[in-house]
Amino acid sequence: MADSNSTPLLSQPHSTDSEPPLHEHHPSLSSTIEHCIGNFNLSQFLQVLLVSFAWAFDAQQTFISIFTDAEPPWHCTHLADGESCNSAATSGSTMCNLPKSSWAWDHPKHTFIISEWSLECSSSFINGLPASSFLMGCLLGGFVMATLADSSLGRKNMLFGSCLLMGFSSFLAMFSPNVWIYSALKFLCGFVRATIGTSSLVLTTELVGKRRRGQVGVIGFFCFTLGFLSLPAIAYTNRDSSWRNLYMWISLPTILYSFLVHFFVRESPRWLLLQGKKEEAVETLKSITSVNQSSLNLVISSLSSYKEENWNVDLYSALKILMQKKWSSRRLLAIMAMGIGIGLIYYGMPLGLGNLSFNLYLSVTFNALAELPSSILTLLLIDKLNRRSALLIFTFLSGICSVLSIMERKPWTKMQIWFELVSFFSGCTAFDIYLIYTTELFPTCVRNSAISMARQAVVFGGTFGPILVAAGRGHKFLSYGVFGLLMGFSGVFGILLPETRGRSLSDTLNEEENIEKKVVEGIGDAVA
Repeated sequence: MADSNSTPLLSQPHSTDSEPPLHEHHPSLSSTIEHCIGNFNLSQFLQVLLVSFAWAFDAQQTFISIFTDAEPPWHCTHLADGESCNSAATSGSTMCNLPKSSWAWDHPKHTFIISEWSLECSSSFINGLPASSFLMGCLLGGFVMATLADSSLGRKNMLFGSCLLMGFSSFLAMFSPNVWIYSALKFLCGFVRATIGTSSLVLTTELVGKRRRGQVGVIGFFCFTLGFLSLPAIAYTNRDSSWRNLYMWISLPTILYSFLVHFFVRESPRWLLLQGKKEEAVETLKSITSVNQSSLNLVISSLSSYKEENWNVDLYSALKILMQKKWSSRRLLAIMAMGIGIGLIYYGMPLGLGNLSFNLYLSVTFNALAELPSSILTLLLIDKLNRRSALLIFTFLSGICSVLSIMERKPWTKMQIWFELVSFFSGCTAFDIYLIYTTELFPTCVRNSAISMARQAVVFGGTFGPILVAAGRGHKFLSYGVFGLLMGFSGVFGILLPETRGRSLSDTLNEEENIEKKVVEGIGDAVA
């Protein structure tokens, strides 16, 4: 706690000959906040770690269908028509044309939704409805709630509400009596979780200074990978139990976590200032800063003269402003075009592993583990890499290797899985850099909206993955070949974007627009 007799943070300090007040030099809001946040310390690290852990629960909800909605293994019972059953099993046929008495499930019926609800002979549309409903919920939720974290709710409340509702909808899925209600609850779960990743990423980057901004963003990617890898362990522990238990084990910790966010996470001081909540912003800065109180009082005193922008008119004002200004619309459209190609690789490539000439279980394991070195590489090099160049390199590398992974001639056939792994690794790395880059391209007042749209572009690209994978079973080029071409082409849009490495985050539209004008003028002078 600050000394009650110290100079109030929002008052004007007295001038001294040795250290003139900063407000006389009219520092920008961004530079003032950078001064107030100071160096990265334990308080900031704990905040970042707690906020980033939301990614782990997000990953569990994203991939839980792999285990709950999978087609259960079955075997012949060698009773009536046992010979025809063995013949069908050997040829890879389904049990739908066999007498019910000639086969049985390997696990209890309640282990999977398909066996519990007798969906084994239903259409592929019904069997895929829960996963498709979740994805459609993510798309719609992302568009509907894209600007809430920038406008009325803020980053912290958006994260808290999304995690809490995601946990409750997942918990309710345990009690689904049929596939239709189950699919509706999956849609609801996808709808409310759509902004978890964006809110978490934006909040962590706004709680620290620019020196650690890229690195703290990567912590969320680590947590997402850990959440994904935790699912096989939880599923294996409950391998003969009801699929409903799996939802219980991931929903209850999510609900508990959401309350930890509510009571212990601090709101972004940048967002608070833009909303005119200066006292709350000052309290947040006091709790996370590494600057001593006397210096902090001096630096932050300039905030007393800061006037917040009156941009927040309605829910979609942030998106309207982004599209009305030429520089911001160009950035948003370019980054979304890149996201479509990245989404195809990130979501579509693991779905198509069955099309390759390699053991399916090992290939899925390798792909899950590929995200770890991708996050480590991003963590170690993010401060040294130019964002635009790195995206161009990794999207091209991913695209080339994706095309090479469908080569059938020897010795290329044995290399398929390695080309695929390099492609997926490069795609994951591009995705990590893409999200960090997006947070740096847009000012605080519209940052969450912009990154929400960027992630929606990734999800939108991913929706075409299952269709291309199904088409690729007859012709592999229609899956990994198309993935590679679109991924490589998406990187070209980075040429339209400015470089942001080492630059301070802008907080207002005018601040970012002035930077844009200076860059354009500098290019003009260089050409002249």
